[in-house]
Amino acid sequence: MILAEKIIALRKRMGWSQEELAEKLNISRQSVSKWEVGATIPDLDKILKMSEVFGVSTDYLLKDELEDAGLAGGRDVSEGRTVSAEVANAFMDLSKEVCGRIAAAISLFIVSPVVLLQLSALEEAGRISEDRAAGIGIVFVLLFVSAGTAICIYNGMKLDRYKYLEKESFSLQYGVEGIVEKRKNEFAGRFRILIISGIVLCIVGAIPLMLAAAFSAGDMVMAGCLNIVLLFVAVGVHLIVRAGIVQSSYNKLLQREEYTVENKEVEKKLSYFPGSYWLIVTAVFLGYGFYTGEWSRGGLLFPVAGVLFAAVYEILKASARRKQDR
Repeated sequence: MILAEKIIALRKRMGWSQEELAEKLNISRQSVSKWEVGATIPDLDKILKMSEVFGVSTDYLLKDELEDAGLAGGRDVSEGRTVSAEVANAFMDLSKEVCGRIAAAISLFIVSPVVLLQLSALEEAGRISEDRAAGIGIVFVLLFVSAGTAICIYNGMKLDRYKYLEKESFSLQYGVEGIVEKRKNEFAGRFRILIISGIVLCIVGAIPLMLAAAFSAGDMVMAGCLNIVLLFVAVGVHLIVRAGIVQSSYNKLLQREEYTVENKEVEKKLSYFPGSYWLIVTAVFLGYGFYTGEWSRGGLLFPVAGVLFAAVYEILKASARRKQDR
């Protein structure tokens, strides 16, 4: 039981309202309300006063939280910054706010070749000139990529003030770990649903293209099926990224999984990779399309690159960890 839950339980056991408890502590009712939802944490003099009015020890109120704070990541609490409840809640709320927008931006990158691929199929069928198909199609690619980039930059700037959470060591103020754990547990069910749904959509989306290839469909049908693949992958990736951003906000605060102190050092060394990787993929796609004129085939590069991205990134991280351990 975290501190917020203990305050609620003790207040109800005494039969007091929030106003009555606030009066006994000589504070506002809003302060009590914020303590009970975990938005803020009472300072030590209020803890001492509460132990008196509730008739419990300060050890009962703080025991679990103080133990957690003293063991935060196995480091001394005096190391680095200390993250308060207000900062932790603000970061989690902001991550939840921007996750949909950033996920939408990634989806725009994935569907950026859709118009180009369809126009290329029309060009193969003799319904539009090659130059016009390529020109209009590339304009749409650039518009989609530009919009996605702008969304990522705008929302990324909002999160900039919390960058230290994924790059530096820090400790949590007492009680904060319990608040984060509670929100993470509440999100766990939704996280599993979003991740599973996203993966299933990415897999199922390839079925129309496989069927079209099996029945030797024409260029127009193949282009349409390839666009269906991209749309399904875009929606699937949207769900995965959306869930991942929220989940990572909890892991960053708890310094777990990929955000342990050791992994932070590895991520610093590989920070160049994601941007460089997708720039190279886009350059290869455009180069192949201009050189061969086969934009439809070139479009297959994006779903393949998306699958390979995670594998290559994990290989690079494993290699960096091995070097770090030597």
